[in-house]
Amino acid sequence: MLNNDTIIALSTPPGSGAIGVIRLSGANAITLTNQVFKGKDLEKQDTHTLHFGLIKDGDVVVDEVVVSLYIGPKSYTKENAVEISCHGSNYIIQQIINLLISKGARAAKPGEFTLRAFLNGTLDLSQAEAVADLIASDSKASHEVAMQQMRGGFSNELKGLREQLIHFASMIELELDFAEEDVEFANREQLRDLIQRIQKVLQRLIHSFEVGNVLKNGVPVVIAGKPNVGKSTLLNALLNEERAIVSDIAGTTRDTIEDEITINGVVFRFIDTAGIRETADVIEAKGVARSLEKMKQAKLIIYMVDAQEEQATVLTQLQDLAKQPTPYLFIVNKAELLNTNQKAFYEENGALLISAKAKVGMDVLEKALLDKVNLSHINTSETLVTNIRHVEALKQTQNSLNNVLQNIDNPITSDFLAMDIKQALHYLGEITGTVTTGDLLENIFTKFCIGK
Repeated sequence: MLNNDTIIALSTPPGSGAIGVIRLSGANAITLTNQVFKGKDLEKQDTHTLHFGLIKDGDVVVDEVVVSLYIGPKSYTKENAVEISCHGSNYIIQQIINLLISKGARAAKPGEFTLRAFLNGTLDLSQAEAVADLIASDSKASHEVAMQQMRGGFSNELKGLREQLIHFASMIELELDFAEEDVEFANREQLRDLIQRIQKVLQRLIHSFEVGNVLKNGVPVVIAGKPNVGKSTLLNALLNEERAIVSDIAGTTRDTIEDEITINGVVFRFIDTAGIRETADVIEAKGVARSLEKMKQAKLIIYMVDAQEEQATVLTQLQDLAKQPTPYLFIVNKAELLNTNQKAFYEENGALLISAKAKVGMDVLEKALLDKVNLSHINTSETLVTNIRHVEALKQTQNSLNNVLQNIDNPITSDFLAMDIKQALHYLGEITGTVTTGDLLENIFTKFCIGK
């Protein structure tokens, strides 16, 4: 798959800006750049040096630039690499890229720089995928998780598991060479103990996906309740801006409105929904249907009632809410209107008392949100799985090791044990890239942005 082409792409976001950074990688990256650069002879300079000069197309000056040199293998891709920092004009950037393509470079495909880094051994596959997660991270927590994975936290855990399994697999293979002599090189009890320890690690990693996926993609939270209880006012209070239209007229919100905020480094995606009630209005009815659908998809529901709602009606709503599987927070709005008995009733039923309009109780609500999704004390330095592909491979590894445990207790030949251990090693290898296919790599790296 790896070739000797020199690839080129814009690595900074497209659009006008102060500067643009154009990246080249390949055996001829420095040579090609040297053909259009007027300044020092780049082919005679040291690695990791910066050089000011001009990019010229014949006698025409295209731009003043700074060229960064990285001589392989001391580069991200382990190939010769160049980064050209030019002025951020779209015209200038395209002129430089077209000029270098005319000299022999090729436009890079999405993720091709990181693909080369993987193929050349700079990163394993899970680390390469973490590069994309790092670029997409939009909160402190998702950034920390991506950094931990990119620096090899997840890979190191898997490496230790694989090394232990490989040892036993080699011992069992040795038994096969001496099958006629009926010798046992791999102690079955030690193998059982190892697999049970590995299974505990696998289960922890699989379980961590629930948290890891939330940190990576954000927590979808639906704000639900009857019309006119203050759902849109609450959304505006949480976002600290007038995002949703607020009106005393019931049924103002007829479709879902979404926006997000970050609480203690965790992204919450709030969805304001149409008030849930029976209605003859066709459009409002569709909004109610969407509200109910969003509640099914949410990670958490904020269910609001008005402080002056009849207690019997509130209890009926709570009973209906308890029947659905999604966790929820019970919120009473306009709490300043409650008398002592009403406060006692709501507190007995686990309600949070707030005033969305006055923004009272927002700090308590934010803490409750973190507590409800078990993210108050999350340790992002621990290994957290954030990729569905990794989870599936870990589950397949688990199944293969379960087969090994079952076969240890059955009178079967060593070659069946070896086969199941090899299968487990195969699935672990799919995560780190020890085992890959062209289709797998294409599926992963085409999701990257061009220039990375």
